[in-house]
Amino acid sequence: MATASPTQPIGFVTVSRALVALAADVVTEVQRAVVGPANVPTARDNAWAAIQADRARAQARAETSRAVAAMVKASPRHRARPKALAAAR
Repeated sequence: MATASPTQPIGFVTVSRALVALAADVVTEVQRAVVGPANVPTARDNAWAAIQADRARAQARAETSRAVAAMVKASPRHRARPKALAAAR
């Protein structure tokens, strides 16, 4: 007759989760010790940094689009192409 073990064996997942949680706590404490508790970034700080990064990327995209449009407009091919198409008709 088989009997059930009163304790469950500790699985790989359980040990991994415990180690990750412990490592996160250690990193947090080291960060506080190095930069000081007042300088530890909060979720609000991280969100603001993400907003600023998004704005910078959008501005860079807009500048690139304007530069490409100016290059296309100034290109001799761009000016000659409509004439070639009109002559082909």
